[in-house]
Amino acid sequence: MPVTSVIFDVGHVLYDWDPRVLYERLFDDERALDAFLRDVATREWHFQHDAGRPFAETSAELSALHPQHADMIALWGPRFSEQIPGPIPGMVDLVADLDAAGVPLFAITNFSGEFFAPFRAQEAAVFDRFRDIVVSGDEKMVKPDPAIFHLALRRFGVAAGETLFVDDNAANVAGAESVGIRAHLFRDAATLRTDLATLGLLP
Repeated sequence: MPVTSVIFDVGHVLYDWDPRVLYERLFDDERALDAFLRDVATREWHFQHDAGRPFAETSAELSALHPQHADMIALWGPRFSEQIPGPIPGMVDLVADLDAAGVPLFAITNFSGEFFAPFRAQEAAVFDRFRDIVVSGDEKMVKPDPAIFHLALRRFGVAAGETLFVDDNAANVAGAESVGIRAHLFRDAATLRTDLATLGLLP
């Protein structure tokens, strides 16, 4: 069964993400910055947003635990797009080439719905090439839960075996494969481009 469409992850596949990019501009002391990101605004805390919890709730809870950092915590949501330094090298061109070749493009991203909306608007030149995007925070389910892949297949109107899913996380790749989607564990744009050419999606 030939692959006819591609589903992308967003973070660390299309775009980089690193909270330090924002907060290193706000902290004068690097040790204080390290402690804030390690002990206060951790990635584990942030992943609640990907699962659909509102920033107003999570920030209030965290600020109650760390009142001395309340001002910094409050900036996480409104300035989330500043934690994204830019696209992964080569990926904007690859997406454009797939779109030009007429390949239907979709995405499934573990991302807060609140945070994704302004980021998507900021990066419209890329995301307008996608026919649909499933955002975990809006659906209140996250990869690698097979349910989010089933939801995406229904909504996108594509067959699992005719779709290639691209993600940098091995657990997410396994989740996609568990529902019959073909998957590529992302390392870099050049390797992915070779795989897409082998599948006949690119020259």
